[in-house]
Amino acid sequence: MIVDDIRSLRRVLKAHCTIAMVGLSDNWYRPSNFAGKYMLDHGYKVIPVNPNYATVLGEKCYPRLEDIPEPVDVVDVFQRAEVVVPIARSAIEIGAKVFWLQLGIYNDEAVGLAVDAGMDVVVDRCMKIEHARLFGGLNFIGVDTRVISSARPNWIA
Repeated sequence: MIVDDIRSLRRVLKAHCTIAMVGLSDNWYRPSNFAGKYMLDHGYKVIPVNPNYATVLGEKCYPRLEDIPEPVDVVDVFQRAEVVVPIARSAIEIGAKVFWLQLGIYNDEAVGLAVDAGMDVVVDRCMKIEHARLFGGLNFIGVDTRVISSARPNWIA
């Protein structure tokens, strides 16, 4: 199913802690590197997937999703929209639960494949921004979270 509401995004971010980041860059100034570091710093296991590196952020880097030797919860994609269909197929093959397309990325065929496989699908959103927005990681730097709600999340007692 396509995940686009606050409650579902919170559920995905809380329940799935192993993230394969496809296209994670070792360059500190790239958005993928910033997002990966943030997720690591917030307790997530980040598995870099990029054939150009041996390690990224101190983690072993794999050339393909199929090369990862452990279960993956989320496949987070930092690639152009026109190349994500094979990534969606690989995410399905490895049994990932969530297919996440970063800001500016949308591909109907890839989304359809993931939805048909029973995956949760997040499109055109940044995992780092959503985590910060929904779990209190934003500060007063001028970021508009667009969350105005008096409803407390289920995980707060």
